[in-house]
Amino acid sequence: MKKKPGMTVSQKLADLSAAKKKKAKRKRSFFHEIKEEMKRVSWTTKDELRICGKIVIGSIFFLGIGIYLVDLFIRLVLDGFGNLVRLIGA
Repeated sequence: MKKKPGMTVSQKLADLSAAKKKKAKRKRSFFHEIKEEMKRVSWTTKDELRICGKIVIGSIFFLGIGIYLVDLFIRLVLDGFGNLVRLIGA
């Protein structure tokens, strides 16, 4: 709200009231736009969701097995180095 010289209190209140109404209208407009946008969203079907879920779960399972195997290999290599150091140091 801009200051205007010589405004009366009632004019200032009217100006403030108009600003509040404009702000409330923008909020309603925002929520209306969200509602309209949600109508345009293409939601997945149950079958698509099931298939994608199975793909995600399978991917996580195989990735976990891969990480486990790499960890096992690294642990065996490090244990072998440890045994070699013990043999040399003994």
